[in-house]
Amino acid sequence: MRRDIFHALADPTRRAILILLASQAMTPNAIAEHFDTSRQAVSKHIQILAECDALHQRRTGREIYYQSNPTKMKEVDQWLELFRKQWEERFDRLDDLLKDL
Repeated sequence: MRRDIFHALADPTRRAILILLASQAMTPNAIAEHFDTSRQAVSKHIQILAECDALHQRRTGREIYYQSNPTKMKEVDQWLELFRKQWEERFDRLDDLLKDL
């Protein structure tokens, strides 16, 4: 089953995993050490992130390393860009209004 990136971002633990993996690749056990949940729960979160291509997976010997996929986050950035433009326009109008006062 393919999930989209927004499903992955809906959960705070998955967001924390993505932030953790943004700077370095880690094994599932190393990831699990950062959370107060079971190794199985962290594995499920990793599985969901992998299903939406938010993670890259690399096998080194018997170890699997995961790292976040920054190109996948581009989808989120493109979606947010629509809102950024609206916010900027509204702030510009507010600035104009405040200047006139």
